Amino acid sequence: MFVVLEGIEGSGKTTLLGGLEEGLREDGHAVVVTREPGGSRIGEAIRELFLSHSVALEPLTEAFLVNAARAQHVAEVIRPALAAGRIVLCDRFVDSTLAYQGYGRGVDLHQLHAICEVATGGLEPDLVLVMDMPVSVASARLHGRLEMMDRIESENDGFHARVRQGFLALALTPRHRVLDATLPEKRLLDLALHEVRKQLSIEIS
Repeated sequence: MFVVLEGIEGSGKTTLLGGLEEGLREDGHAVVVTREPGGSRIGEAIRELFLSHSVALEPLTEAFLVNAARAQHVAEVIRPALAAGRIVLCDRFVDSTLAYQGYGRGVDLHQLHAICEVATGGLEPDLVLVMDMPVSVASARLHGRLEMMDRIESENDGFHARVRQGFLALALTPRHRVLDATLPEKRLLDLALHEVRKQLSIEIS
């Protein structure tokens, strides 16, 4: 099963990902944890460039870079893991491109859908967990590591607000679940594990 975690910067995806991995391994599942952009050697090199303050990227360039990394990621990591019967937990996927470069940067959504379709070969997640929280709360979390913030994290609150609205607009399909990321960590993990286990029972049946 292919599970994706989405959300704005500072929403706690990394922490939740670790908890999901531990919980699913305790259930006896083989789990692969990965991320975008990244996940492969080429993808990680692109990630470093993508997040660097030393470059100024056009919005469409961002989209092409992320999808170049994604094409390699899908072919090298995600599809082989799924074929081997593993659960893939991925930090970001196509929705992030649509939310950040589409809603955030203003790139045409139809163009982005087409680019992503080519990169993924039509692969879609079985479940997308969207970590939602007010931008003000996320910004306060990020403020504690101000000197370590990357190029995307350093964008203004208006940009992050557009991205948040993008995620919520995208989260209207049966595969999406919106989670309140302001909940206590244990409660949030319990809710996320419940959604994953429920989807697993559907997949197995």
